Amino acid sequence: MKKNELLNKINNGEFDAKFAELYGDRAEKRKNDILNGIEKFCEMYGDERDIFVYSVPGRTELSGNHTDHNHGKVTASSIDLDIIAVVSPRNDSKVNLKSEGFRENRVDLDKFTKPDDEFVGHSESLIAGVADVFRKNGRKVCGFDAYTTSDVLRGSGMSSSAAFEVMIGNIFSNLCNDGKVGAVEIAKDSQYAENVFFGKPCGLMDQLACAVGGIISVDFENEKEPIVEKVDFDLSEYGYRLCMVDTGGSHDDLTEDYASVPAEMRSVAAYFGKKTLREVSEDEFSAKAAKLRRAVGDRAVLRAMHFFGENKRVEKQINALKNKDLDGYFELVKESGRSSCMYLQNGYSTKSPKEQGIMLALCVCDKFFENRDGAYRLHGGGFAGTVQAYVKKSDCDAFKRETERFFGEGSCKIIEIRKYGAIEII
Repeated sequence: MKKNELLNKINNGEFDAKFAELYGDRAEKRKNDILNGIEKFCEMYGDERDIFVYSVPGRTELSGNHTDHNHGKVTASSIDLDIIAVVSPRNDSKVNLKSEGFRENRVDLDKFTKPDDEFVGHSESLIAGVADVFRKNGRKVCGFDAYTTSDVLRGSGMSSSAAFEVMIGNIFSNLCNDGKVGAVEIAKDSQYAENVFFGKPCGLMDQLACAVGGIISVDFENEKEPIVEKVDFDLSEYGYRLCMVDTGGSHDDLTEDYASVPAEMRSVAAYFGKKTLREVSEDEFSAKAAKLRRAVGDRAVLRAMHFFGENKRVEKQINALKNKDLDGYFELVKESGRSSCMYLQNGYSTKSPKEQGIMLALCVCDKFFENRDGAYRLHGGGFAGTVQAYVKKSDCDAFKRETERFFGEGSCKIIEIRKYGAIEII
């Protein structure tokens, strides 16, 4: 619909129920963000056009830290922080996308058809990469103009890049393919764009959580056809909220650290003539540990030990959620966090040993939960970014005050798990 009709419908409350379901207490704020996004879009791209509004959430990893890239098991969920895109189709192959606070991205889909070193690490490469794999899979792509606004923090471990990729796939699906491209397929296409065009090695968990929505468990044994299951559990019913503490570190310069994790795990697998750790017997691994140390180094051995332990933990955590055993689940959350720090060793980057925001946040949490119920762990890719905590609603204000004493005002985000993944709102 055109601008004036759309604004009238929003202002008259026709979409209020949908906004409330997506955003809860933040519905009025995000409604205003959408209204502002429509105005900004029209200022840049004109107001006599058909306008659509899309939403893609960020994600939080619940368990399975750095297991997906070696065909392991993970649990993740979408969250109520999202990217909102105001979009209108074009009649050519050009994409113009302005993200609030950033420069405009311009891509000609007919010209940017293969990886380009000039755009490695830039958003243009993600747009071109998603378009490339859509075409490879026999789907349509089309030009569009878009204005986006996001409260998914960049470099925070909530997967702003995955949400952006999934948003591009969501737009192509709805504008050019009648909305028929499934969430799992959009996630796979997004991973391809990040791996091949953007130049960042990553697994598929982030994209799946953003695209599918809710709490999901994923088994990546067959990476081309991962087994994705929705888990019916509402944390808020038990009086808890998820708190994400942004320690202020950025992921932008950590590609080498991230790449070292799957590479070292695969070096252990290669010792046994396998491609991934999922194919390696833990018993055989243990039997040859001494020779492995000499062949691949201690850190690779430790990271493999984390993989084996975390894979089993994911199964236990899924069962705990299904059985409504929150105390058992919380104990496994803590185990996962300890394993990430001790075995996986992604609490900080050895390139910047004085910057240990994650470790500091974990220590702050350790003291906070001495006499309180709940749990906490290192979150996401690690090395910099966020710590995740399950906090009683009655303790959230105190937790926010304590963590922000160290990391600054606004560093603690109190969030909800969102039911929906990538969707067309309007």
